[in-house]
Amino acid sequence: MDPRTPSSEQFPFETTEFNGMPYRSFGRTGLQTSVMGLGTWKFGYPETGDGSRSDEATSLAIMDRAHELGVTFWDTANRYNDGTGNSERVIGRWFDANPSKRRDIVLATKVYGGMDGHTPNHSGLSRVQIIEGVKACLARLGQEWIDVLWFHRFDDHTPVEESLEAVEDLVSQGLVHYLGVSQFTVENLESYLSASEKISRRVRIAAVQNRFDPVNGEDQPGVLDFCAAEGLSFVPFSPLGQGLLTDRYLDPAKVGKGDRLHDQGAQIPEEKIAVVRRLAALAQEWGHSTSQLALAYLAHLPGMGVQIPSSSNVAQLEANAASGQIELSADQVAQLDQIFGR
Repeated sequence: MDPRTPSSEQFPFETTEFNGMPYRSFGRTGLQTSVMGLGTWKFGYPETGDGSRSDEATSLAIMDRAHELGVTFWDTANRYNDGTGNSERVIGRWFDANPSKRRDIVLATKVYGGMDGHTPNHSGLSRVQIIEGVKACLARLGQEWIDVLWFHRFDDHTPVEESLEAVEDLVSQGLVHYLGVSQFTVENLESYLSASEKISRRVRIAAVQNRFDPVNGEDQPGVLDFCAAEGLSFVPFSPLGQGLLTDRYLDPAKVGKGDRLHDQGAQIPEEKIAVVRRLAALAQEWGHSTSQLALAYLAHLPGMGVQIPSSSNVAQLEANAASGQIELSADQVAQLDQIFGR
């Protein structure tokens, strides 16, 4: 077909999904994100000792398959892989090989932590750190813009207005499109929303990325409910409890080196294992894996945005992606609420 005369079949006027994956709004913005996204903290160059889990070839294969499955929200950070920036570099390699697919991907990265120096001005959310940090992220990614910029922490030492104005300048330059924050409390969020109403023409927090899984709950209590009330997207990191919400922790023989909780020497209370057992029984009854049912349950919580479980291989990605298409009835959600004590 002549590319000068594309048909409506080639380019639909509008759509609510991509490659079979449903999408949802990113906060109160017009940006749409895949229900299931991809966390990329494992991507890097493990042969260098950077602490990553997936080498370049494996990571590129995961991203290839993620695009095929419509998993198009990719989350990284400058500090991943022991502050090397290697996760961003590997993602940049994928874009080098797939330049026509850049608009398909909602690319999110973070600034705050020190990367290229040791003075107090090399970390935090000052104007100089935000602007120089974004420039460095773009260089590692090899891209012209970042879709979502996260503030990786709250900065007690920088006026909120200064941080927001820096992002506003980046937005006006087309280097950043949306702002999110990570590991913020309700009080932190209130301060940012109040300041943005007073000073910002373009920038309002759209989403919050905090640790949350249905067994351990929130690391910052009340933020999920706050997001639901304020129209923010809650983006949970470690939504599978660092691997706890999988079948393998029900069989000690399956747990070993490479499992995060095992490597951290974590002692898992028996009452939490009991919750996972109950979840696993329902998952088997309903035809899903334990992890798939956990992710599907989270997707039904008010305020929940895109989820970003990581994947060490293509099979894990495929299992996580399938969760985005699971529809749960009100009765099923109620049974899961009871299991998780909500």
